[in-house]
Amino acid sequence: MLRKLVSLVLMVPVGIVLVVLSVANRADVTLVLDPFDTQNPALSVNLPFFAYLFVAFILGLLFGGIVVWWRQGRHRAEARFQRAEARRWRAKAEANRRQAEAGAALPVPANDRAA
Repeated sequence: MLRKLVSLVLMVPVGIVLVVLSVANRADVTLVLDPFDTQNPALSVNLPFFAYLFVAFILGLLFGGIVVWWRQGRHRAEARFQRAEARRWRAKAEANRRQAEAGAALPVPANDRAA
């Protein structure tokens, strides 16, 4: 519940700022991708400026997420190793428990009983 509240408190102002930036930056801007001929470019894109802002924001989020995922790889590998080791220990404990139950269920020979 607290996590949702904190998320809401953070995301609402970010959303408001994005809407304000979108309204304030509606003018078309030409992005020229031809460094050799700026007067008659072979490749150019004409979009409102806020579209470039949104694309930059989304690319930043994606790039940041990929970097975080990559840097946490060793922690995920360690967690996989720990899970596998826990499974092995559980299986060994279960086998020992079954063996102990099977041993307790066997009848004790008469000459081994204490009188």
